[in-house]
Amino acid sequence: MRKIEQIAVGATDRERLERLVRGRNTPQKVVWRARIVLLASDGLTAEAIAAAVGKSLLTVRRWRQRYLAKGVDGLLKDATRPSRVKPLSPEKIKQVVHMTLHEKPPNATHWSVRSMAKAVGLSYSSVQRIWHAHELKPHLVDTFKVSRDRNFAAKVEDVVGLYLNPPDKALVLCVDEKSQIQALDRTQPGLPMKKGRAGTMTHDYKRNGTTTLFAALSMVDGKVIGTCMPRHRHREFLRFLRLIDQQTPPGLDLHLVVDNYATHKTPAVKRWLKAHPRFHLHFTPTSASWLNMVERFFAEITRNRIRRGTFENVAELKSAIMEYLENHNADPKPFIWTKSAGEILEKVARAKQALESQH
Repeated sequence: MRKIEQIAVGATDRERLERLVRGRNTPQKVVWRARIVLLASDGLTAEAIAAAVGKSLLTVRRWRQRYLAKGVDGLLKDATRPSRVKPLSPEKIKQVVHMTLHEKPPNATHWSVRSMAKAVGLSYSSVQRIWHAHELKPHLVDTFKVSRDRNFAAKVEDVVGLYLNPPDKALVLCVDEKSQIQALDRTQPGLPMKKGRAGTMTHDYKRNGTTTLFAALSMVDGKVIGTCMPRHRHREFLRFLRLIDQQTPPGLDLHLVVDNYATHKTPAVKRWLKAHPRFHLHFTPTSASWLNMVERFFAEITRNRIRRGTFENVAELKSAIMEYLENHNADPKPFIWTKSAGEILEKVARAKQALESQH
């Protein structure tokens, strides 16, 4: 390694290398790499080049070879190096996946990255990579409820049919009550949000009464007819039906999607509906409130206005709810139903089959 062969550098490469050496913004490691190539092209020995750039003979040889292989571009960045972390064996990966899916730790209901790492003798970051690659999330759990309604399929087809193919000269309204909305006030004032700190509120609260929101969501334009009442008996439901009757065009039939709450089926309600033939009630299956699109609106108002609100009394709560409805109706956006009844029934059938296979 005392001598090094002279290498040929073309005019274009030489001009580019000299620009790199002269450049004020060129990283120093690129500068001395370019100098190695230029000095080698001038016929200097390896020892002379190493002395000139202050690097070892091995370094001189390495970057001369890099230039011969990749040209000037090969000098601009370091070569990728193999990871110092030994790759996991397929057997170890299979063990982690199997334990995650089929076993539980002795002192918990689910695995954490650290408990799994300790059990299999890996670092927690290795467990994280395995879980990420196999899309496993043992720290999360989803809730579900399979309806046992004997007429489940017929009711799904009826309600979804209204969403996807609404009848002519009619409005489809999703109707429900959000009951027992609490007027909660915090026991102490919170602190405002600032840089580096979230806003604060006390974990305890004072209950200042409750109200019930009756809402009817229009599937056409997303507008909501709503009112607050102290209770949610059949009397209040009849009052809300009269409000819907007043606030909708009289020449249209009204198809109301409702749940199986007892107040929707009392004799008084049935008599009123018989006297108002433009009203048609469509019942969702039991344990299938997700079919009623007004539940989506209830989730929005809870998240945006109620959950983090503070109310000294029920009047304040009702005022906040009605103000939210007013702002929503000023620029409504309809919720769009996309799943067909057939897709829903297939998914439910798969869920039942999966549940039966576990027992």
